Amino acid sequence: MPGFDPREPETYWGLFRRESRLAAVRRSMAITVSDPERTPDGLALDWTVTLDGAPTQYTLLRWDDIVRARFPRSNGRRLWEVPALWLRLLRVGYLRPFRREARRFARVIIGVHFIYLFLVVLSLAVAAGLAALAPVDARPWVFLAVPPLAYGILAVLMRVTRGKPFYVAHLVDDTAFTHDHASGADTRMRDRLDAFADIIRGAEGRASEIVVIGHSSSSFLGLEALDRVLTRDPEFGRRGTPVSFVSIGSVIPWITLDPRAIETRAALARVAASDAIVWLDVRAKWDWLSVHKRNPLSASKLPAPRAHRPVEIHVRIEDLIEPRIIARRKWNLFRMHFQLLMSSRDPEAFDYIVFVAGPEPVHGLIRRWRNVTEQPKGCAVAETDPD
Repeated sequence: MPGFDPREPETYWGLFRRESRLAAVRRSMAITVSDPERTPDGLALDWTVTLDGAPTQYTLLRWDDIVRARFPRSNGRRLWEVPALWLRLLRVGYLRPFRREARRFARVIIGVHFIYLFLVVLSLAVAAGLAALAPVDARPWVFLAVPPLAYGILAVLMRVTRGKPFYVAHLVDDTAFTHDHASGADTRMRDRLDAFADIIRGAEGRASEIVVIGHSSSSFLGLEALDRVLTRDPEFGRRGTPVSFVSIGSVIPWITLDPRAIETRAALARVAASDAIVWLDVRAKWDWLSVHKRNPLSASKLPAPRAHRPVEIHVRIEDLIEPRIIARRKWNLFRMHFQLLMSSRDPEAFDYIVFVAGPEPVHGLIRRWRNVTEQPKGCAVAETDPD
């Protein structure tokens, strides 16, 4: 399950195929990736990855259409909704625990919103300055043009800062989606999670194991989908098909610290308590767009979790890409956020492609790492972030 991304699902297939070719060369493995195929209902994109003769079905669960309906929003909606959201979050005391638990991620989110505020003020200032240049006999009527002129200037500035390195529109709209989902205002996502739960549940008995992977915002959406499965079928995962949940680039406390996120917190608690589902959290303290300081339950002010719920591995960026590339990419926050979904340069380090399609079952890997008897080079298994 991908994060808040409006791109077509074939983009992820292309990324997976490219990284599979790199992994094959780096590890001297035979890896092939089939052409993608959209399901008739349009909810998923399927392909098969075959590693040394062993096939794995990879299904991308789609919600890119929901993202496109929300991003980019019109500037008029942002001008109304952003202040309303932050007034609510300030009123309920959200910011202090968010800054404490999320640390660098909170700096990014809050910083981007300050950039957005600066762009709004700058637009007004430039529009007022242009109006002041008008002939004296045109005043004061010319100042009536300031609001529409400022709106046009803001539209240009938002387009300019939409991509790297700022991603202003993306992160502002992503924040709005996250808190709308927390409050239940976004019903389309709820319906989509119901459909995802049916797809996941339908794989039981047909596969040797089921692995649900949630990247970025889908770290909490994946939990909610699995919780829906468990609610409908309490015996899910106990009939012989092992089930694993893998969160990568997790942002769980981003939503669960919102007092309105009652359903998400309940889903987090129930999945964490289920011994039918093993849970791995792949963490990277160099990823500024993830929350990795503490266990997500403790960070969400929920009762202390049982040991190894989730199992945590911490991945070093030096084992994934070369130092010269790190220097070039370190401030491209979205590119770094996707790094854990790519092949690693070190053949012995954590590698997403081999992790997904390798010969050892994912649930077996998680249980082995839980016992801390062996883990990938460059990974530390711990219950708290060493940073």
